[in-house]
Formats: sequence, C-alpha cells, structure tokens
Amino acid sequence: MAAKDFYARLGVEKGADEATLKTAFRKKAMELHPDRNPGNKEAEAKFKELNEAYDVLRDPQKRAAYDRFGASAFENGGRGPTGGSHGGGGGNPFEGFNQGQGFEGNFEDLFEDIMGGLFGQGFGGAGGQQTKRSRATRGADLRYNLEVTLAQVMSGTKAQIKYPTTKGCDTCSGLGAKKGTKPITCGTCNGQGQVFMRQGFFQMSRTCPDCNGTGQVIKEKCPDCAGHGRTRTTKQLEVTVPVGVDEGTRLRLPGEGEAGTGGAPNGDLFVFLTVAQHPLFKREGLNLDITVPVGMLDAALGVSVEIPLLNGEKTTLKIPAGTQPNEKVRL
Repeated sequence: MAAKDFYARLGVEKGADEATLKTAFRKKAMELHPDRNPGNKEAEAKFKELNEAYDVLRDPQKRAAYDRFGASAFENGGRGPTGGSHGGGGGNPFEGFNQGQGFEGNFEDLFEDIMGGLFGQGFGGAGGQQTKRSRATRGADLRYNLEVTLAQVMSGTKAQIKYPTTKGCDTCSGLGAKKGTKPITCGTCNGQGQVFMRQGFFQMSRTCPDCNGTGQVIKEKCPDCAGHGRTRTTKQLEVTVPVGVDEGTRLRLPGEGEAGTGGAPNGDLFVFLTVAQHPLFKREGLNLDITVPVGMLDAALGVSVEIPLLNGEKTTLKIPAGTQPNEKVRL
C-alpha cells in the first residue's frame, strides 16, 4: 500500500507554515466539498483524505510524529504497524486525541473565515461573534461649488455661502426618541443587529429589518426629527479664498458637513473653486495674457498703446518697431 503523503494531499512543501497549510486546505476543501460535488464518490473520498491530512498537520504534536514516523504513527490507536509505542516515554503520544474530532473542527475553521468575510461574523451558533451597526454614525461630507472671478483670485477674497445641511435635533439631543424616553433593544434580533437562518451546513445572516442593524428600536419617536436624531437647516459661512488659487482647488472646512448621529462627529464641507472666464484676460499659470489690436504700420514703426490692468487701472505699453503678428510682449 502506498504511503500516505499528507503534504502532497494539501499541495504544500514539508516546511509549510500554519498560514500556508490553512490557505491550501481552504482552497481544496471548497473544491471537493460534497455540497459542490453531489453524488461524486471520488470527490467525497478525496475530501475525507484532505481533512485527515489537515487534521494531522495543523496540530504541532501530531505533525511532529508524522514527520518522524509517517502516517503509521496514527494506525492501531497511535502504536504504529509494529504495535510498539513511539517515543521514549513508553506511552501513546496521542492519547486523549480523538482522531475523528478534526473533521468537524476543520470545517468550523474553514467556514468561519469564509462566512465571516462575507457576513461580518463568525461561523457557529449563538456563541459566534456577531457585528451590528452603531447608532453613532459620522455625518456625511458635503460639496459646495463656488465660482470666483479672476480679479478675486489675484488678490484673494472672502465669500459668503449658504447651503442646506442637517444639525443634531435640539429636542431629543440627537437620540431620535421622544423626550424622556430612550431607544430599546430590538426584539427581533435581540440587539445583535442581524437575523440568522441555517441551510444545511451553512448559517447565513442578514441585517435585521426592524432595527436596520443597530440593535435598537425607537418606540416613541421625537416629534421634531421623526426619530432621525437630525433636522434640516440652512447654514451660512464665510469662506476665505487664498491668493492665486488654481481652477479646481478644493477647500476643506472641517465639521461643517452634515451632523453625526449618536454623538458621532459632523462631516466636512468641501468647497470646489472654479474661476469665471474674463472678457479680456486669459490666465496661463501665474501669467496673464491679453490680446491688443495694433495696425500694420504701427507695428512696423513702433507705437505706445494704452492697455487695461486686472485691477481696473490702465498702463502704457511700448510696442517695438518691427513687431510681428501674434508676437508676445512682456510687461
């Protein structure tokens, strides 16, 4: 009979660490699981062999014995094929280990990882770790689009803005419950925020429909906020626009977004700046361009022209003799 190679069954090297073993087992177990291979006796047999291999290699004591004596260490109650005891102690080094116990334990390991990742909880019964949403939720961030003129960009400015947002309800202090009352534990999910159903080997969970995952319900809602803990309002702020800002600059105003719930902080307000097109000037980085019409004779002989400045004043610019069309003159 061919020797059992537990490492080959998992597809790992002999020196593989615990994480590598677990990853390899999880991958192969999902491929060979009977639920995915109904009626496939070969897959079922390989599945049992895979579990047998992982049950040994995941346990440091069992793995050490396997590395030393091979699979025979687990035959005849741990005495090996000759009937003699392994090791110098004269007894069975695996006494007290139930060889069939690993089958259930391995699946719990496997599906705790998989189901935990999908549903945010551990696999198992009522004792599994479960998650629920907190009633304390940070307020949403808000965006405000602010248009400024080119003159305001070049000198800096302060702008008054108004925008709709939410604030914590003054009547219920953000709890959502009628004054003098408090939210109570949800009876549907017993405060867990999730309800569970079992189908065969799997336990599935979904957000509790009655408390929306918070684990609490409000029997008597605040009349001013209808149980939301927040009310609508319009806020007015002064925004400082720095000198020389670029198109698309984003200004962050911490805590000026929507109100948080359950004592959580407010969101932020982000002001996005756009620069209005100027009728005369075009911005090129830190420079300004202006197009000045000059007659052909003036350009050939040279001339002084009066041009406007961004601040509303005017200045005189000398056009050198022989200036060509579309030529740039720096001021």
